[in-house]
Amino acid sequence: MLNPKIENLIKKKSKSKIVCLTAYSKNIAKNIDPYTDLILVGDSLGSVLYEFNTTRLVTLDMMINHSKSVKQGITKSLMVVDMPYQTYRNKSEALKNAKKIAKDTKCDAVKLEGGTKIIPIIKYLIQNNINVMGHIGILPQSVKGKFKVKGKNLREQNQLMKDAKALEQVGVFSIVLEGVKSAVAKKITSNIKIPTIGIGASNDCDGQVLVTDDLLGLTNSNIKFVKRYADLGKSIQSAVKSFRKEVIAKKFPSKKYSY
Repeated sequence: MLNPKIENLIKKKSKSKIVCLTAYSKNIAKNIDPYTDLILVGDSLGSVLYEFNTTRLVTLDMMINHSKSVKQGITKSLMVVDMPYQTYRNKSEALKNAKKIAKDTKCDAVKLEGGTKIIPIIKYLIQNNINVMGHIGILPQSVKGKFKVKGKNLREQNQLMKDAKALEQVGVFSIVLEGVKSAVAKKITSNIKIPTIGIGASNDCDGQVLVTDDLLGLTNSNIKFVKRYADLGKSIQSAVKSFRKEVIAKKFPSKKYSY
């Protein structure tokens, strides 16, 4: 029996857009949860929080610790946790680590990067009652060097469709399409019965995901698909500047803020 939250997500296919964002802490999760359908604890935390130049440096413990915090801020959204690099190299390793993530974080599902090459591993997880979200297109855990948009040539287009079909058939409940050409993302979305979640893959996908820190203007991301909806960096600096000024002038703490 599927998780009710997952069932509801699948029902949104072709009916209403799915809203997804990342979170790495309780405070962010709590503030985005009322407006999201899915919250992803992404291994993007490596670059966003730790200044890693690759997601390959993110560890299982990092993912679990941040996910524990995120879970405390969620009341309604589906929570998905990325399985980090080299934690699903074979079926037994994948199941052991997926079970640990599920047990320690109380998440609803895990996400793995890859298509046909990892189908046996995904199938094994699903057979053992682990809900899995797929991820094809640009695979950050596999990239060495600059990210390149996928689906530019016929070979890539055919492989992406093959990957999507294979993931659907094996039982994933949705698929992230990252950095996929718009026409290809549209074709994949219309040819499978599970939702596609786009990131740099056009609004033809069933939903969209962004890194929340990018959306809020807390990073210096210059990636094409990132749109800033706020500039919290300036707001934080302004607040801290005011705090500093009052402390130096001995205006804070006043009697109101003192025992």
